[in-house]
Amino acid sequence: MTKGWTKSDWRNKPRVQMPDYPDKAALAAAEAQLAVYPPLVFAGEARKLKRALGAVSAGKAFLLQGGDCAESFAEFSADNIRDMFKVILQMAIVLTWGAKVPVVKVGRVAGQFAKPRSAPTETVDGVELPSYRGDIINGFDFTSEARVPDPARMVQAYTQAAASLNLLRAFSTGGFADMHRVQSWISGFTDEEDAKRYREIATRIQDAMDFIGAAGVTSETVSELAKVDFYTSHEALLLEYEEALARIDSTTGLPVAGSGHLIWIGDRTRQPDGAHVEFCRGVQNPIGLKCGPSLCADDLKVLMHKLNPENEAGRLTLIARFGAGKVGDHLPRLIKAVEDEGAKVVWTCDPMHGNTIKSASGYKTRPFDSVLREVREFFAVHKAEGTIPGGVHFEMTGKDVTECTGGVRAVTDEDLSDRYHTACDPRLNASQSLELAFLVAEELQNRRQMQKAANM
Repeated sequence: MTKGWTKSDWRNKPRVQMPDYPDKAALAAAEAQLAVYPPLVFAGEARKLKRALGAVSAGKAFLLQGGDCAESFAEFSADNIRDMFKVILQMAIVLTWGAKVPVVKVGRVAGQFAKPRSAPTETVDGVELPSYRGDIINGFDFTSEARVPDPARMVQAYTQAAASLNLLRAFSTGGFADMHRVQSWISGFTDEEDAKRYREIATRIQDAMDFIGAAGVTSETVSELAKVDFYTSHEALLLEYEEALARIDSTTGLPVAGSGHLIWIGDRTRQPDGAHVEFCRGVQNPIGLKCGPSLCADDLKVLMHKLNPENEAGRLTLIARFGAGKVGDHLPRLIKAVEDEGAKVVWTCDPMHGNTIKSASGYKTRPFDSVLREVREFFAVHKAEGTIPGGVHFEMTGKDVTECTGGVRAVTDEDLSDRYHTACDPRLNASQSLELAFLVAEELQNRRQMQKAANM
């Protein structure tokens, strides 16, 4: 995979969605500083995730990937990390109940700082400035000073990512993730009047946990019940940062991205001969590839061969993002391309990016019903094609924000201004995220029951 490849080869390829730093000396200094820092993740962890995703590709596990649209320096806090982690744990238990297989938990965290933009500039009140590209690149404030790309922000992003990972590792293994604790959080959600339709599922989960507890299987007797494997992911958009943190794995002698366990290529940066594909093809981490409506079958075949030439299970995750009502127009032809090549991939659904609208109140939002509709269409197409719907990918937060409309605690257009905190795209709040997990769990349960009936 890496024969003749070096981590700086991307610099000789066409680049898009990346900043031009005016201070080249400051850029070199930041890259040199990051190059001597420890990696944020380790090769053994990335290999473990790849094995877990291999199980997902075979239908023996399910992938849950979620977190912030773009991490913020200003919003960084232990409470926010805890609340996001807490919601993902709740979602994972509900999905485990529905799928009856392990759920692989991956956060959009500790690296999701850069964002592609639809235009290089934006205009406010007749003033045109460079677009905000995420805190790792420039500032959110609409001033000419804030919008200048600053390479020192890469070092600040690294520091925040390191602190986030430190806390997440503590939460994952220190008792916070105990299954019984997580179940009590789920019960708190379903005890509310608006969520009563999900109470039966929560009761069944509780009954199952009561049974295994009565059988003597507790967190004291089985340590795995008190800890979880939790992985990090982000879009590998800012390649100077990615290159600086790439390392050679001392065990295998192969290059690995030290910035996160899983890195993905966005729908705007997946050019087969582009810089982002060139960098990602050489590292050993699991790689994600966003697949939008404009991706043609021939390009997907080229990308699969470039990113996973050995056809290794768990190496490549295809993240479908089309929009509600459009999945049937695009997903079948891409599934056919994968099947034609005999490619081993994880198919996962990103129902967020194709369902962004501008509300009547002027806020960018995503209707909960549209998000759910795309997920259901994703499952329906895979059922029709006889292929495996491997996971879901959400932009979400553990905070009680009002950014996406709908859900049991119905957020209306008029509510959006109450707690609209995102710097980029609207996120599901904690309640909406957990509700969506219940609804996806029902889809998984129905699929499992149909498969069981077909095998009888």
